[in-house]
Amino acid sequence: MPATVLVLVETINDYLPILEQQGFHLILAPTPGERAEAIKTHAGQINAVLTRGPLGLTAEEIASLPRLEIICVIGAGYEQVDLQAASNSGIAVTNGAGVNASSVADHALALLLSLVRDIPRADAAVRRSEWPKVMRPSLAGKRLGILGLGAVGLAIAKRCANGFDMQVSYHNRQIRSDVPYTYCATPTELARHADFLVVATPGGVGTRQLVDKNVLQALGPEGFLVNIARASVVNTADLLQALEQRRIAGAGLDVFDDEPRVTDGLKTLNNVVLTPHVAGLSPEATEAMVELVGRNLIAHFSGQPLLTPIALPPAN
Repeated sequence: MPATVLVLVETINDYLPILEQQGFHLILAPTPGERAEAIKTHAGQINAVLTRGPLGLTAEEIASLPRLEIICVIGAGYEQVDLQAASNSGIAVTNGAGVNASSVADHALALLLSLVRDIPRADAAVRRSEWPKVMRPSLAGKRLGILGLGAVGLAIAKRCANGFDMQVSYHNRQIRSDVPYTYCATPTELARHADFLVVATPGGVGTRQLVDKNVLQALGPEGFLVNIARASVVNTADLLQALEQRRIAGAGLDVFDDEPRVTDGLKTLNNVVLTPHVAGLSPEATEAMVELVGRNLIAHFSGQPLLTPIALPPAN
């Protein structure tokens, strides 16, 4: 009998035939209502769950799925998956770390270029038959700070160092000996040495509100912030105040605290560029992520080692 996978992700339908061709039976539940109904109706047959970091899977949901064996997370982040509950129930968890790094890095640069060069306002002006000549900074030779030098952060660093001759610094949980970039001991120190600060660290308790008013003050009135990671890494109230008071020059944001709702204050500012959490979405990245999910599912149900397992806390 084929394993049944509950699919909570809303953006991958075109690539789900990859899993179906591998023999998995899929139950699609991309909305909160469909999710609750699917768990209630099909609890006894669901063997795996496919989710995203912000969608997660709660302890209550895990407890209500008696045949659940594995949770596969699309993308790197898994902050809303209850790892303790998974561990307590002997359920494996995997993610897609690094698979969409190129897409996210591309989007980070797109946000940075749009923000620093003020592309959205220039485009809007031309559409109104206006022809403003506004002086905007160049990216070449500037100082880039990256908060989190994992696969995404490293891809951003390479693009900026090699493509724009930027001086790259980073803050990370650990110093990396395999990169030529400058390590900064704290996020505040990193911001102090940056013209552009890019947030690329995973979400979760360990990184919550790393970027606060002190970091933003260190970034300064000519500094720009880009966040393509998780909204929880940045204190939104502090950021909004810094933007309103022009204590930083601007921000490019792809992630928000209460998606899909966005703080009204951000929508009214002309020194921000906003996108709807799409940095990791590209045909190439999505296909690769679903293929990785398939390989992890096949490995699990055939008793082989998982490709990208998440370390779980001890069961209690």
